[in-house]
Amino acid sequence: MYKIFIRPLLFLFDPEAVHYFSFSVIKFLSKLGFGAIIRRVYTLEDPALEREVFGLKFKNPVGLAAGFDKNALLYNELSDFGFGFVEIGTLTPKPQDGNPKKRLFRLKKDQAIINRMGFNNAGVASAVKALKKQHNVLIGGNIGKNKITPNDQATEDYIICTQALWPHVDYFVVNVSSPNTPGLRELQEKAPLTALLKALKAENALLATKYDQKPKPFLLKIAPDLTEHQLLDIITIIQETRIDGVIATNTTIDRAGLLSKKSLVNETGGLSGAPVRNRSSEVIRFLSEKSNNAFPIIGVGGIHSAEDALEKLEAGATLVQLWTGFVYEGPALVKKINKAILAQR
Repeated sequence: MYKIFIRPLLFLFDPEAVHYFSFSVIKFLSKLGFGAIIRRVYTLEDPALEREVFGLKFKNPVGLAAGFDKNALLYNELSDFGFGFVEIGTLTPKPQDGNPKKRLFRLKKDQAIINRMGFNNAGVASAVKALKKQHNVLIGGNIGKNKITPNDQATEDYIICTQALWPHVDYFVVNVSSPNTPGLRELQEKAPLTALLKALKAENALLATKYDQKPKPFLLKIAPDLTEHQLLDIITIIQETRIDGVIATNTTIDRAGLLSKKSLVNETGGLSGAPVRNRSSEVIRFLSEKSNNAFPIIGVGGIHSAEDALEKLEAGATLVQLWTGFVYEGPALVKKINKAILAQR
């Protein structure tokens, strides 16, 4: 029904406007008590789907990637669609508007999206207020730096976000791979990234002592555009800093092989969706094989079908995340993936 009736209607309008409209509809339906119906239709629960990864118990291995619920406004309602975990953010210490509109583009022929949102969010303090209600799902906190913060001061921004979110999220994601904040990807280089992760690791230990809890898992989100040499550096950095895992991958700046009209293809920003699928799986496989499965990987990028998700898992991912595939295929995709995972037992 979604792909035949709802999607064609939504795709008539501006993508960013549709995103916020969809949020309003989901929130309205939840307030009317439709949450239980949505859960009954879209949720698949089975002990065989449960996964224990970096000390957390996921009710199923399919999550919603960061960027969908940036400000932690709808995580419980989105979990009704069957997600095993929801990642909020990317959050920055100070609120920021992001890049000028128009900044979100559908490439329908490619089943893709280009975004140059620029970490638009209401700031970490706003998210903390929203996170104080009871969680029905595991929450990941994706953190970044403000655009105006120079790279040599970026660590402070990441620490501010960590301190604010620590009591309210189940794991953290260090985002240094978005192409939409000038200079951010430079933090993926070995020296600055090692320094950043070591600082966050130390802060995590201090906060664990403060709150008398175990340290929270920290993951690194990487770009699909890294070279093999850079990926080997990532493996070394993870071993040196002893962080808990990787999310592979973020959006790409590559535009090879796209079918959409040139005016769309030439839009700046990060490309997500079907064109990223192969490269994302390649990165997952490379990291898994070269590290000898030394750390968990969350696979994301181009998952538009159950087969795409299984490909990520077979490449070495432990969990998967959706974003663009959720937009193009609709909420039924989550249940389809979980059914396919069960069928492989």
